[in-house]
Amino acid sequence: MNDDLQGTIYGTINSTINSTIDSTIETNIDSTNERIYEGAHGSINDFLLCRTPQAWIDNALANQDLLLIDHAHCEKKAASTALSLMYRYVDNAELLHKMSRLAREELRHFEQVLALMTARGISYGHLTPARYAAGLRVAVRSTDPGRLVDLLVIGAIIEARSCERFATLAPYLDTELSNFYNGLLKSEARHYRDYLALAEQANGGAVDDRVAVFLAIEQELIEQPDSEFRFHSGPLTQPVADKHAIPI
Repeated sequence: MNDDLQGTIYGTINSTINSTIDSTIETNIDSTNERIYEGAHGSINDFLLCRTPQAWIDNALANQDLLLIDHAHCEKKAASTALSLMYRYVDNAELLHKMSRLAREELRHFEQVLALMTARGISYGHLTPARYAAGLRVAVRSTDPGRLVDLLVIGAIIEARSCERFATLAPYLDTELSNFYNGLLKSEARHYRDYLALAEQANGGAVDDRVAVFLAIEQELIEQPDSEFRFHSGPLTQPVADKHAIPI
């Protein structure tokens, strides 16, 4: 096969794959903050114990470069988490199916955030991790199936909070970024619902008791002051300049 023909075939395959991925990421959504999406536990705002504090919104608006950099990291970590679950639980067909799709979507979101950053002259860089995910994991049980149930519940909570923050921030942002964040709501809400369904499957029934444990922890992490701004941080103890990223 000559190089020109091979390049044409590969280009066609890549274009088809990207189009397929794009078509799975639904963007025609209702952006209202009151009823983001209906799931097994009601709307996301009913599911979470608290709303994002206004102080955090003010922090985000004052640190929009950092917001996008950490958002990119969050999308990449979300894909990594899904892949990690796939590697660990190879005998769970439903988990493999849902996490495979989720990982593809999160990586596509990662690419979209990087494109936005490039257009705005923002360099992607390393960031120290937020306290959020580690704080949630302190209550994870050490053995399965409890460990799997807890990890899936945490996944649901993180996706729910991400969805709530996108919806909360969108009205304050420029048109391009607002439209982008509104466009992420439905897929993030579906991820939340998928994680909860998988948790209930792994538990053999309702997971309300574990949800309550982790939501209480999550509320503290969201409402209590934080020392550094991140997408999932609490409100800052004091204003911080947007100079945390170390270029890669």
